[in-house]
Amino acid sequence: MSASGVIRFELDGKAIEAIPGESILQAAKRSGVEIPHLCFKEGMRADGNCRACVVEVDGERVLAPSCCRAPVEGMKVKAQSERALKSQKMILEMLLADMPDQGYKWNDAVPVRPELVEGSSIAEAMAGSARTEVAGQHGELSEWAAAMAVTVRPELKALRREQPIADISHPGWHDQSHPAMAVNLDACIQCTRCVRACREVQVNDVIGYAMRGSHSSIVFDQFDSMGESSCVGCGECVQACPTGALMPKTQIGSQKVDRKVDSVCPYCGVGCLITYNVKDDKIVSVDGRKGPANDSRLCVKGRFGFDYVHHDGRLTQPLIRKSGVPKSILPRTADWREVFREATWEEALNLAGGKLKGLRDKHGAKSLAGFGSAKGSNEEAYLFQKLVRTGFGSNNVDHCTRLCHASSVAALLEGVGSGAVSNQVKDVAHSEVILIIGSNPTSNHPVAATWMKNAAQLGSKIILADPRRTDIARHAWKSLQFKPDTDVLLLNAMLYTIIEKGLVAVDFIAQRAMNFEALKAQVANFSPEAVAHACGIDAVTIREVAVTFATAKSAMILWGMGISQHVHGTDNARCLIALATITGQIGRPGTGLHPLRGQNNVQGASDAGLIPMMLPNYQRVDNAAAHAWFENFWDTKLDNKPGYTVVEIMHKALADASDPHKIRGMYIMGENPAMSDPDLAHARHALESLEHLVVQDIFMTETAWLADVILPASSWPEKTGTVSNTDRMVQLGRQALPLPGNAKQDLWIIQQLAKRLDLAWCYEGENDESQGSGAAAVYEEMRQAMHTAIAGITWARLEREGSVTYPCLTPQDPGQSIVFQNNVPTKDGRIHLVPAGFIPANESPDEEFPYVLITGRQLEHWHTGSMTRRASMLNAIEPEATVSMSSALAARMHAQAGQNMQVSSRRGSIALQIRIDEGTPENTVFIPFAYAEAAANLLTNAALDPFGKIPEFKYCAVKLALLDGVTA
Repeated sequence: MSASGVIRFELDGKAIEAIPGESILQAAKRSGVEIPHLCFKEGMRADGNCRACVVEVDGERVLAPSCCRAPVEGMKVKAQSERALKSQKMILEMLLADMPDQGYKWNDAVPVRPELVEGSSIAEAMAGSARTEVAGQHGELSEWAAAMAVTVRPELKALRREQPIADISHPGWHDQSHPAMAVNLDACIQCTRCVRACREVQVNDVIGYAMRGSHSSIVFDQFDSMGESSCVGCGECVQACPTGALMPKTQIGSQKVDRKVDSVCPYCGVGCLITYNVKDDKIVSVDGRKGPANDSRLCVKGRFGFDYVHHDGRLTQPLIRKSGVPKSILPRTADWREVFREATWEEALNLAGGKLKGLRDKHGAKSLAGFGSAKGSNEEAYLFQKLVRTGFGSNNVDHCTRLCHASSVAALLEGVGSGAVSNQVKDVAHSEVILIIGSNPTSNHPVAATWMKNAAQLGSKIILADPRRTDIARHAWKSLQFKPDTDVLLLNAMLYTIIEKGLVAVDFIAQRAMNFEALKAQVANFSPEAVAHACGIDAVTIREVAVTFATAKSAMILWGMGISQHVHGTDNARCLIALATITGQIGRPGTGLHPLRGQNNVQGASDAGLIPMMLPNYQRVDNAAAHAWFENFWDTKLDNKPGYTVVEIMHKALADASDPHKIRGMYIMGENPAMSDPDLAHARHALESLEHLVVQDIFMTETAWLADVILPASSWPEKTGTVSNTDRMVQLGRQALPLPGNAKQDLWIIQQLAKRLDLAWCYEGENDESQGSGAAAVYEEMRQAMHTAIAGITWARLEREGSVTYPCLTPQDPGQSIVFQNNVPTKDGRIHLVPAGFIPANESPDEEFPYVLITGRQLEHWHTGSMTRRASMLNAIEPEATVSMSSALAARMHAQAGQNMQVSSRRGSIALQIRIDEGTPENTVFIPFAYAEAAANLLTNAALDPFGKIPEFKYCAVKLALLDGVTA
């Protein structure tokens, strides 16, 4: 090895350099030399079983597989010697000869064009238009064969066996049982890429390699069909397969596409980079792209949840409520023509904007409110909150962060001065201990969960703390299934133990924290022995977990809505901040605080100011300096009083007419409060009571049924804009599809309404919908408003790099993946520890309502289901609303899986199918909230956390009754 650390060796007579850890194949590719390969895929462990990549090494008798052979200093390698090429071509020809001619023709069969190959290098043949032109019917195998001018001799093809030797009686051989993927093992070359993708990358442990010799075969679980197996539909195997033996059903018959467009996944906050494959202006499939958050990985929603954009229920024309038609929510299958009439854009915008303006002028600025969206772009969020603040005249603007992580943000701003994560998810690779609390990452953040599972494979200790035992528990060192509502008790007991045993980071606390003595005094009453019975975790286990966390060289905390969605959600987060602080687990690799964000742009929408008490970049509206700066920046007088939050706005909509702050009109963009708010009967009554409701969306959501004017908007693949993920990465999505019918870009609609509210805005390209209605110009203004976070992230840089982490203050700044290394952005630069006492849930089980309801997401569906329930493959996998319970509770009720059950709270009742789940505590039930026909939020409690103003979604008392009359 040279002094510079690189390894110099010779390849086909040319000197090249390898980085330590690289194989010959990787070093060659980085140097522009392509060597054929099939079993190797970047990002996976090399296996070396296909032998297509063999090379000749001077002084060695046999050819070496370049994918798993490391170069050494001075080595001489020949990849294109006569011997090496002959072997490479022979392997490709033999594999190609054994491919099926009939059945699944995955790609268009295109004859090899010699002019693309002769006289050019393999690298040239594999790149650009050449790769598209020579694509054959068996994926990468055909591509490599074409690139190397390999054709199958007739006599060799004639030797192909009529039937595979392996046992074709097992269900997985020719298998279309899965809604999204097809299996044709007759095209399998047993490269094991799918096995490694499933077991080592995604760590789902579904695909295996069974039997021996000629009977060896890829199998799903215990020779199950794919559809009946434990497959979670991530499609990593499909993306890995080099021959089309595993394939998305949407591309059976042809893989030819018109264009590929790079974008960002429109679902959870992980922010996976994707590529849309578009044919005839329709998305036919999605590939994972090598991005910093996902490294090409996807989940079932990201890979197969794309066809909602083509659903025949898309809104394509402005609608106005017919005169005299009362407001009520109809089923999603109902015909909107019974309630609304079509209108021109001019008429709809004039009515929408004119009525809002009239209410403002007659009743004052406080009479209007707006809900923006975390499903759209940063630019849309920024412009929406600017419209409310400068056009409506108040800070009555909010979005779904109020319903997911508002309490986390409140505690983080109070404690560390920033609502963003301190370390990115992939940083768990550097963690000795990973505490996952109040989160079900394998369902809610599946790709993020893969990094956690990968870390566990390499020796990290996962501590899972949650009332439900979820899938990540299979990989956990300890699983603490504490009783619902006892988060603070458990965390304070851990803090007690750490302090009692003298495991606090004394120097760190002295230099970087304040109020430690008050914290110490508060937790003195929360010994593990004192809380063990209440929280359901024995004292020995609590102490062991606390000591392990405190003594770890690096420990990271990740949490979800199980922490935040309580009346004590802010206290829960305060305890987590204290746990990381007193152990010094902040500001280093593998440490820190990470609230996992739920929607694709909930981080960015919050950053952009789509919250009632904060201007962009979390500057309080009642901060005199920030208030003055934005008044000058926007050249408009601004309200200096915090606005109302989501639930408070619903209360104000039902206020007495004499209330000067009664909400009379609302503008809702891309949100569905008629499904997402707690105590839905109350929320829906509030929406019905508005004098004027404008809804901007892509579907007839439950909220849209209550609108006076509906404005058809753009889905994510139909727009260009930026989003910010849970890792603080600003990422650019590009428009892949034209707008359907007469739908318009969201940015254009916001600007058109602004004109009708007398706002003189002018953004470049605002009337050019194909260019995103001035997205770049809006982003530039937002960048100025958030200069302390994203000053160095220009639009041009995003077009060039695709993803940049903030804080990023200069064009040369790579972005800070780890923050709080030396201080935190509080006024004094120190972490403010806030003691938390025990505050019980707002309501408790009693004789009438003896059980606890927990709500949440599930893997296949997201948020209120407005998108995923209209994605055909996702809905095929999970079509029914279910209530999960333990077998013990079901037995007590004499109930079985699949039976219908009524679940009732003090606010409402719904009917669902029973699902047995042993991870659900015995006296608890779990209901996902994506099903309009059984809306979980008809049951939930609207009681608020006093600091974050977030509702208590995660805890309410319910009773259960089988619909045949048996009650428990």
